Amino acid sequence: MHPLQLIVFDMAGTTIDEGNLVYKTVHRAIVQAGYQTDLDTVLLHAAGKEKLQAIRDVLAALSSGTATEEEALAIHRDFEKMLDAAYAKNTVKPMPWAESVFFRLKKIGVKVVLNTGYRRPVAEGLLRQLDWLDHPAIDLVLTADDVERSRPHPDMIFLAMQKLGIPHAQYVGKIGDSIADIEEGLNAGCGVAAGITTGAQTAEQLWTAKPTHVFNSLEEVFKFV
Repeated sequence: MHPLQLIVFDMAGTTIDEGNLVYKTVHRAIVQAGYQTDLDTVLLHAAGKEKLQAIRDVLAALSSGTATEEEALAIHRDFEKMLDAAYAKNTVKPMPWAESVFFRLKKIGVKVVLNTGYRRPVAEGLLRQLDWLDHPAIDLVLTADDVERSRPHPDMIFLAMQKLGIPHAQYVGKIGDSIADIEEGLNAGCGVAAGITTGAQTAEQLWTAKPTHVFNSLEEVFKFV
């Protein structure tokens, strides 16, 4: 395996602990629209994805494909309003070891990117709570708004490589707590495309995506740099 020059970390559930607040809010918005489901089903179909697409995918599973785009758009509008209110009442915190991992990577010359399926205003709201908007050890933050295709497409990883001058995806690691994160890394051809068990999905679920590794802690990244 090539030595890693860049690691792309997912945000919520991987480097930021927000207690699955976003997916709990997706669940509430879908139930409010009249669908009966549970949080585990939402996590299975929605984790790691741009949130309108996540809602589409959950509705497709619940309705056997009969839900309309108008329904998805309406639920997404409600979700965004509910999420703004939820974040105003809840405080997020860094995942264990996150900042020390960022600084250790910076010290050895490995670039750090955060990426997310959230829209930029939501992502920046999370970063602002942590005072991470201008974090000295984070080289770049990319969101679903920055690319035409969000996860599981590799566009955010390719954009990060372009901006940071990384010549080949074999020099890139991708770490995230969802199947969509793993698929994003695999689709990019990353040298490491790892799941982590700190967020939305279990190790058993993550392994179904055929990751290169499944981590239990962010510190495990130092096995590969």
